[in-house]
Amino acid sequence: MTIRIGINPISWCNDDLPSLGGDTTLDTILSEGAQIGFEGFELGNKFPKDASELKAVLAKYKVACVSGWYSGNLAQGDLADEFVACIAHMSKLQTQGCKVVVYGEVAGSVQGQIDTPLFKRPRFLNGQEWARYGEKLNQFGAHIKSQYGLTLAYHHHMGAYVEAPSEIDLLMQHTDKNSISLLFDSGHCYFGAAANKEAVRPLDVLKKHSARVVHVHCKDVRADVVAASLNQQWSFLQSVLQGAFTVPGDGAIDFALLIGVLREKSYAGWLVVEAEQDPALAPPVEYATKGYQTLRALI
Repeated sequence: MTIRIGINPISWCNDDLPSLGGDTTLDTILSEGAQIGFEGFELGNKFPKDASELKAVLAKYKVACVSGWYSGNLAQGDLADEFVACIAHMSKLQTQGCKVVVYGEVAGSVQGQIDTPLFKRPRFLNGQEWARYGEKLNQFGAHIKSQYGLTLAYHHHMGAYVEAPSEIDLLMQHTDKNSISLLFDSGHCYFGAAANKEAVRPLDVLKKHSARVVHVHCKDVRADVVAASLNQQWSFLQSVLQGAFTVPGDGAIDFALLIGVLREKSYAGWLVVEAEQDPALAPPVEYATKGYQTLRALI
């Protein structure tokens, strides 16, 4: 099993809430992450947009580019427009030697709206809508694989069309395994099940869809905060600010069981520590170190 441990810079600074860690420099993020032992970083808003500049700054700290989030609009937009919109991002990842791109569906999403409760998220209403969406994804995934050598890793996410475990099932059902793969996010999976009153554990989802998992976000949850979020109808960002998420080893999810499934399936790829938190309340080095050490001990 070839596994590398990376991290998302969201431990230091937040793309959706730039005020969180806004004064933290990229040099601080990269130097601290490298010193902890992380082999690579996913991209964030402080990273250079130019592919050559990005490659140079990552080389300075001897870390790899794991991948980068791509904001897709296929649920409501046109495929032809997406082909054009993705060029710069996909080319940048290709230049870094990335294998996957993180696809996040943002059409209609409420994940970035601090005053909008999660229950107001968009939903596909019937099988025809799912089928149309799946076909768009299939064509887009095939396009970026042929043009850029990238595998589309679909990120199920709170506040978006694909949030609940049952919706992950439908996504997999309506897409081609040769075009669309899955990014498994343990924290969003836990939260998504709770928000939609589905008695499904992250472990169950991973077991069911492990054959299509090509990228893993290792995010833990504080179960009491998740429950409070749903009871009080918080937005996604309010949930983040209240501490719904944390790093592996600091919450309710058993990562030993998850890593066990990945080992059984001979998973080869990145485990990415990702925990949307306020760095003023959750010191980045302390929490990133805990996440790294938890995963390192398990693999």
